[in-house]
Amino acid sequence: MRPPVLEDIDAMWSIFADPRTSQFSASGPMADRSVAEDRLNAWIVHWQERGFGYWAISERETDNHVIGFGGLLWRSLPGYPDGLHLGYRLAYDAWGKGFATELGSAALELAQELRFASVLAVTARDHVASIRVLEKLALHRIGDVDDIPGRPPSLVFKVDF
Repeated sequence: MRPPVLEDIDAMWSIFADPRTSQFSASGPMADRSVAEDRLNAWIVHWQERGFGYWAISERETDNHVIGFGGLLWRSLPGYPDGLHLGYRLAYDAWGKGFATELGSAALELAQELRFASVLAVTARDHVASIRVLEKLALHRIGDVDDIPGRPPSLVFKVDF
């Protein structure tokens, strides 16, 4: 896991535009590469301003091949105070291999080291695998959030330290 760089744009675009990796994303797959570029730039700025953020994730054996992105972001969520959020998106071929749990565990350890009191996570209500990951990481469901107009509310999870 390392901070993202501009050269990660191809991997980001490939992962976030893939309908398979976006099937549980309320906003769906990215339709335009410029959206990926804007988001990647925002993540880089988040690192510059806060000293943490989403990581570019690679397997140990192939550290130059990015298989996903995730970590901690400071963000707003309708109905919840601004706070630290755990999130991740992995390439479809990386699913089911424990990477989300490994990433989540590292992110929560970092949140504790940085002395945050809690972390939130949001997932689609039908994303069973993501719910299992969050529960393995000791997050518990605290409510719903109507985060995307016209879509069912997402589930909100939280862990306190």
